[in-house]
Amino acid sequence: MNDGFISCAAYSAAVKVADCKFNMESIKEGIAKAGEQHLSLLVLPELVITGYTCGDLFLQRTLQREARNAVAEVAAYSASYDLVVVFGAPLVFFGHLYNCGVVVHKGKILGIVPKKNIPNYQEYYERRWFSTPDEKTREVELGGQRCLFGTHLLFACANVPEFVLGVEICEDLWVPLSPSTGLALAGATVIANCSASDELVGKKQYRRNLVSSQSAKLICSYIYSDAGYGESSTDLVFCGHNLIYENGILLGEQFNSNGELLITQIDTGKLALERMRVNTFDQGSGEYIFVPFTLEETKTILTRFVDPSPFVPSDPAMREIRCEKIMTLQSLGLKKRLEHTMCKNVVIGLSGGLDSTLALLVCVEAFDSLKLDRKGIQAITMPCFGTTRRTKSNAVVLARELGVSLTTIPISKAVLQHFKDIGHDGKTLDVTYENCQARERTQVLMDFANKCNGMVVGTGDLSELALGWATYNGDHMSMYGVNCSVPKTLVRHLVSFVAMKSEDRLKKVLLDVVATPVSPELLPSTSEGTISQVTEDIVGPYELHDFFLYQIVRWGSSPRKVYRLAIAAFGEKYERTVIKKWLFTFYRRFFSQQFKRSCLPDGPKVGSVTLSPRGDWRMPSDASVALWKTELDLLS
Repeated sequence: MNDGFISCAAYSAAVKVADCKFNMESIKEGIAKAGEQHLSLLVLPELVITGYTCGDLFLQRTLQREARNAVAEVAAYSASYDLVVVFGAPLVFFGHLYNCGVVVHKGKILGIVPKKNIPNYQEYYERRWFSTPDEKTREVELGGQRCLFGTHLLFACANVPEFVLGVEICEDLWVPLSPSTGLALAGATVIANCSASDELVGKKQYRRNLVSSQSAKLICSYIYSDAGYGESSTDLVFCGHNLIYENGILLGEQFNSNGELLITQIDTGKLALERMRVNTFDQGSGEYIFVPFTLEETKTILTRFVDPSPFVPSDPAMREIRCEKIMTLQSLGLKKRLEHTMCKNVVIGLSGGLDSTLALLVCVEAFDSLKLDRKGIQAITMPCFGTTRRTKSNAVVLARELGVSLTTIPISKAVLQHFKDIGHDGKTLDVTYENCQARERTQVLMDFANKCNGMVVGTGDLSELALGWATYNGDHMSMYGVNCSVPKTLVRHLVSFVAMKSEDRLKKVLLDVVATPVSPELLPSTSEGTISQVTEDIVGPYELHDFFLYQIVRWGSSPRKVYRLAIAAFGEKYERTVIKKWLFTFYRRFFSQQFKRSCLPDGPKVGSVTLSPRGDWRMPSDASVALWKTELDLLS
């Protein structure tokens, strides 16, 4: 439960119709299983105490009495477990029979929530037996305990304030205005749904869509527990389709569970932060009563999948769709800028590396869309001290295969003259040695653009901007940066995506670009003519930095939480000390290099994370990293 994680499960308990004692034991079995797994929340199906398919037996006093006794016994049984349990039961109050969700914790009945929307269409006849509750919250007695009864109850964890539980029952989700909407607006971050949804052709996907959409628009976790084995098959079949979603993302799914728990961890901290960010999520609507409970302090073991590549879909089909969409957005952004400036020429520094290759491909797509001659794309290669034969050759082949103009402008003499002018010996391989080359290249590009009445298209990517791995007023500057919101891990896939659609010669060179180590090539190459300056050896693996970037910027996660998630995602690939080292590097550089991001050129936003000072990220350039560093120092 630390870092806002709550271990939870949905459980389709086996039932015998109208056999409360059997069903009670089945519920106890689920509670015991959840307790052994140290879960904090367990959700069971609708009317699980009796079975959903009792029909007119619901009006039998014997069944009503035994259901009530079974609820009291389940509550008493829960005393041995630090676990919130939500389960369904038919209960009589105020002379009416209600379809209820009962919430218990450590032997105490926290509250009873009646089903608000009673279906009476097609196969459903619930109004024949159950009453619709009014809006009042009243006190009732059950099993010798006094508790609250009503549809406006929220169950709030005192020591995990982000964990607030709301309950609705089956049909409540399927109506236009679900009770969960009001519950979420009032503060619920987790919705439990006790359901008995029979299975029909096509209903499985519809159910998924419904739960996904509800959890997304309410920015909540949604635990849907469905009736399964043991329900009457006289007219219907129930398959126990259990679902757990978090803000629209599927965390777990189960069908015909055979008595197994569907276990995951929900991140209430992430949900609370997202609600702070989305200021149209207007909390505080309606009058709701908060029922407090306290969970024991335990460390939640993460079993949920933590994606090591949050920017890159693992599914090949989805990845292809993502790549196509991003390249379309990049080219549309550039197309608009070209139309607005009536510009028919662009200038791009083509190094033969990943970023400049992607930028060139975007320029080609924009020009083709505008029906402009590709010769208006002026690719400039500027070999200097660190340029290798491999990257130079790839740049030449790329330009030739794509049909763009290519100009080679060696800059060694100009840089050596600049060294002489500023009193640098030209031998000390320091930051001056590197940045003089980067700034000379930018000067060439800018002046060439003036000469041909064109604009300089920037090539730097999102990961470089996050780390400040760019020369200020060098490759940091352009007239339009098409890669500015594309992380490095995705750049590689975008170039591969184009390669797979290309003819043989272009495909070959693009794949070689993908295979080339990332490098600014600002230090002399090796005696064998290979790259000596590999970026990831200096600043760390981009797959780690992109992971850190996503967790920190998108979700506001603390250093401790980012570290924990990184271990879950990369624990088999990197030692903890290595993850901590590069996480420290990320924070140090992210804070110290903000001044470069404060004056970025325009560029298109293509994903949920961007660092534009005019868009999603506003940060003072002199903000202190001290608090984050202190938390990092405590990690082990």
